[in-house]
Amino acid sequence: MGSRLRPLTDTTPKCLVEIAGRPLLEYWFGALGGAGIRDVLINTHHLAEPVRRFIGQKNREGFRAVETFEAKLRGSAGTIAANPAWADDADDVAIIYADNLSDVDLAALLAAHRRGGDPITMLLFRAPDPRACGIAELDSRGRVIGFEEKPAVPRSDTANAGVYLVTAAAWREIAQMSAFDLGFDVLPRFVGRIRGHLHEGFHRDIGNLGALDAARAAAPRVFQ
Repeated sequence: MGSRLRPLTDTTPKCLVEIAGRPLLEYWFGALGGAGIRDVLINTHHLAEPVRRFIGQKNREGFRAVETFEAKLRGSAGTIAANPAWADDADDVAIIYADNLSDVDLAALLAAHRRGGDPITMLLFRAPDPRACGIAELDSRGRVIGFEEKPAVPRSDTANAGVYLVTAAAWREIAQMSAFDLGFDVLPRFVGRIRGHLHEGFHRDIGNLGALDAARAAAPRVFQ
């Protein structure tokens, strides 16, 4: 719903809020295109019609984007459960929380995922307030050995960035769980089978008006 971004989100869905003259979702389509990813599934709920128009525009640009509308929100894992066949013609699937702004190189992340050989690769960043994030503990090889969503006493500052590469088999395994939330319900069950990939670049959750203002100030420098 983007309630912390009101009044902007009274008329604009959060994923289409503009940053430096571009909708937030446009940045992610740029990253997907740069990684050679053209098949895109977008879940919608609040103010779905503007997103549908955006999808039509991207499809005219060569993407194959489709909508999965949620009259009642299913949660980040519930969307996967509702679309188990999405991975049928894929080796790997990228899962992205589109209310983040990031300069992550998805092609490099995909290559790291395939080198690592784990079912899930989770993008991580250094969180200024780990208590507000999902926090991962890593072993010496970069594998996730502990994960807790919004811990009262964080064991590290390596936070879930809301970007994952998962194998097609892992996508189907998640779908079969019929879970609601990736952070609370799914990722703890994959501990020991997740590879962490620390992103040292720009990454910001556009969760409130202060974060949006900061992203708008940084974007012209980061995304030249």
